[in-house]
Amino acid sequence: MGLIASLPEINQRPASVFVMHEKSEKLIPLHTHNKGQLSYVEGGIAYITIAHKTYVVPARHYFWIPKHLEHVLRIASSATVLRSLYFYGHDDDRHPFYAKLGIYPASELLIQMINHTEKWDGRHVEAKDANFEFLVALKNLLPELNNKALPIILPITEDERMLRITKYLDKNIAEPLNLQNVSEQFNLSQRSLSRLFQSSLQISFLQYLKTLRMIKAIELIVKTSQPINEIAYATGYNTIGAFSNAFYEFTQSRPTDFRKK
Repeated sequence: MGLIASLPEINQRPASVFVMHEKSEKLIPLHTHNKGQLSYVEGGIAYITIAHKTYVVPARHYFWIPKHLEHVLRIASSATVLRSLYFYGHDDDRHPFYAKLGIYPASELLIQMINHTEKWDGRHVEAKDANFEFLVALKNLLPELNNKALPIILPITEDERMLRITKYLDKNIAEPLNLQNVSEQFNLSQRSLSRLFQSSLQISFLQYLKTLRMIKAIELIVKTSQPINEIAYATGYNTIGAFSNAFYEFTQSRPTDFRKK
């Protein structure tokens, strides 16, 4: 049973933990559930869209989505395994961790614990089951494990003019893009383009461009075997040093270390 087909099943037993491990490339449209979702992304990239923001979840990271939070989930590669646990929510108010969306690097301990749950794939685990205390311990561990959340958030918009601009940036990401040459491309003043980004996306042109470059870099590091220097140039950086520093700012990891993981 795939995730889309399982959505009604997840909500059926509010006091249980529903376990789902699946390899997929798909778009799960806007939905919500009455349980908090813990998902570990193995071998690829996932994207979570909430309201008008898309959050990027790289491989070897996990995310927590609070109960009742509407979201769209996209899995970018058929090689990606999404290992998900949907937890009862009756005790979520005991720690602020459970009330907010978060994306975090996964520790070896958490990875092993989540992998261990595959034996219950497609099942509800309840208090009467011998395995339940293991899952309770896993949920209780999350606030202690979480590190600084990844700030890789790309705002989206339905504004047609803005969509043309963002598509242009996406297509030409390897080029030396800047406020001046992009504004000229669209017959706008630099001031008008800056205002457009702030009004439509609530982000500066420069911050949007840096975030887009980082997303493309993470995708190339995870999905390809391209050398790091080629990825730097493919995402618009002139030097390895500048690329490495920007990458570290976003992920708290150097590109070579990120690939080793």
